[in-house]
Amino acid sequence: MRPEGRGRRGEGECSPRYKGAQTFRRGRALEFYRQLETKRDTLKKQLAVPELQSIHPVIAGELKATEAIMNDFVALFQLNEILENVQQED
Repeated sequence: MRPEGRGRRGEGECSPRYKGAQTFRRGRALEFYRQLETKRDTLKKQLAVPELQSIHPVIAGELKATEAIMNDFVALFQLNEILENVQQED
């Protein structure tokens, strides 16, 4: 029999033991989101390049798909508040 306050009983995702993993996953999620932002910005720049006018529909489609992925990613990982805080810091 274990004394009260010892052992694994009562430990859950909210316990301090799991905060490091949660922060690590959140950091990786934010890094992936930043990569998507870079891809989106690159696609927007490509839309403005006259030499790429012939593939404009393809670039526009990729841009829409990237933005859809970004929106889904934010919703799935509940990143709204985190992204707002990061943007306010910048």
